[in-house]
Parts: sequence; structure tokens; C-alpha cells
Amino acid sequence: MTTEIQIIFILLLAGSTLTVAATPALTNFLYRHRLGKQIRDAHETPVYSALHAKKAGTPTMGGVLIWGTTVVVLGLSWLVSRLVPSGWLGDLNFWSRSETYLPVGVLLLAAIVGLIDDFYNVRQRGAHGGGLRARHRLLIYTIIAVLGAWWFYFKLDWTTLQLPFLGPVDIGAWYIPLFILTIVATSFSVNNADGLDGLAGGLLLTAFAAYAAIAFSQGKAELASFLSVIIGSLAAFLWFNIPPARFFMGDTGSMSLGVTLGVIAMLTNTVWLLPVIGLMFVVESASILIQLASKRWRGKKVFLSAPIHHHFEAKGWSEPKIVMRFWLIGALTAVAGLILFWLERR
Repeated sequence: MTTEIQIIFILLLAGSTLTVAATPALTNFLYRHRLGKQIRDAHETPVYSALHAKKAGTPTMGGVLIWGTTVVVLGLSWLVSRLVPSGWLGDLNFWSRSETYLPVGVLLLAAIVGLIDDFYNVRQRGAHGGGLRARHRLLIYTIIAVLGAWWFYFKLDWTTLQLPFLGPVDIGAWYIPLFILTIVATSFSVNNADGLDGLAGGLLLTAFAAYAAIAFSQGKAELASFLSVIIGSLAAFLWFNIPPARFFMGDTGSMSLGVTLGVIAMLTNTVWLLPVIGLMFVVESASILIQLASKRWRGKKVFLSAPIHHHFEAKGWSEPKIVMRFWLIGALTAVAGLILFWLERR
């Protein structure tokens, strides 16, 4: 147990150190090639465009640091374990079929798709020069989710859903649509939260930290190690992403981490905790759905701008105030999720 904890913290520090070390090179590359975010047309989103016009040109694709660091640390830990198979160095490897094949795979797949979307945005291609349309993103999330559901159902033979305080229930093939819904909803929600400097990164940090504790409590040491690298990378990324951001996470970060968060919830069989741990992601998506429904059926808006963080921004709240308050709520809901998890296990 002690060794496993030490390994987790070593990998966390490795992730943060490598991210900090790689940041100057990535920043220089992004600025040199003018890979800056394009702000949406003022005719489509007048409130948002007015509030964020000053951010036009700020480099995006910063999420490469997070998933790139995770993959590099994974590769190095695997190599070290092969060169020195005995001792604690041999325990650094967290590459395993049952715990990390799928999350690493979907992390990379979604990251590549997000990177293409970011490139479309900075080069003003795609829908109105702003990258992929929302429906195209949802389609991509669905395709990735279907691949993950196939792996769970046919490769891992997972058909059991843990119901809170009631125990496991075999839901058979219904596990597939549940998996797809979870991944699509989580990805969509995380992507929506990536609208202010540091907002999505901070919320993801607390959510992944909670799930790392859950994975470790379940004896999933490799999964906890994988999450610790992401946590370390996110912490270092936030150093440069807090207001005013040196660069943005971009879709390559939000899409990949959103998909991964959903997969982790399924791997730990705690999908019922996901809306608690990630409550602010739920609030962000709910505000968009409410806004769209109100505009369609009532002909007027509920919020000045959606997602809800833009509503508070339009009301005059400073960006750091919104981000910090959302972070605090996210941290508290993550703790609440952990309390529910441990109570349910008693």
C-alpha cells in the first residue's frame, strides 16, 4: 500500500515537472505559427463576442501539454519497468489491459480530433470559420463512445451497474446505451465549461482527484497512477492558464479529458457519482439546454449568455471571481462525491 502511494505521487510530480519543462517550447511554437483562437462572429453571439474580443489571437491547443505529457510519462514508465523489472522502478508502469488500455486510447483519439478542430478554428475553416459545428462534435463523441462501449461489453464483459446503496444490478445490453450517454454527456459538458481562463482545468483537476481516490480505494492502482499523471499535468497547465491565460486548453484538451472522465466513471462503476463530482459541468450544460428551449418555445432568453459562466460575466462579475467561485463549488462537490462513495461502501 505504501509503495503504491509513493508511486502515485512520483508519477504526479513527473507529470507536473514534464509539463512545466515542455511549456516554453509549446508556447514559442504556438506564438511563432500564430495558432491563436478566433472569436465567434458578433452577429451570432453578440454578448460573448463583446466580452471576449480582447482574447482573439491568444494561442490555443494548450491541452497538448496535458495529454502529451500523460502519454510520454506512460511510455517512460513502461520503458523503465522493462529495463529495471524488479524494485519500485518496475512498479512505475501503469499500462494494463483491465484498467488503462481504454482510457489512454480514448484520450488519444479524442485529443487528435480536438486538435483538428482547433486547427480549423485558428485557420478559420469549418462552420463559419469556427471549426466543427456542435452537431458534428456530438457525432464524434458518439462514435468514440460506441467504440468504448464495444470494448466494455464485448472485451471486458461488463454488464453490471452499481446502484447507490442497493448494490450491483446486471442490465445486460442496456449497458451499451448507458455507456454512450455517459461519455457523450460528459464530453459535451466539459467542452462547454472551457469558456473562461482556467475554468475547465480547475474543475477537471478536482474531478480527476476525486476519481483517483476512488480508483485507489477500489484497488485499481494502475488507474490511480494514470489519473495522478493527468492531475500533475493539469496542475502545471493551470499555472499558465489562470487569468489572464498565456494559452487556452482548446478542444484537444477539453474533448480528450471530457471523454476520459466519462470512461473513468464507467471503469470505477460509479457513474451515479459523476453528476455529483462534476456538478458544475452539469450546471454548465443545463444552462445551455434551458437557454435553447426558452428561445425556441418562449421566444426569449433566460440567461444573458450561455453557458452560465458567460451570464455572470455579462452581469459584471470579473473573470477571476467566476472562475474561483466555480472552482470552490467544484472542490466541495468532489468532496461530497467521495463522502457518498465511502458511505456506500460501508
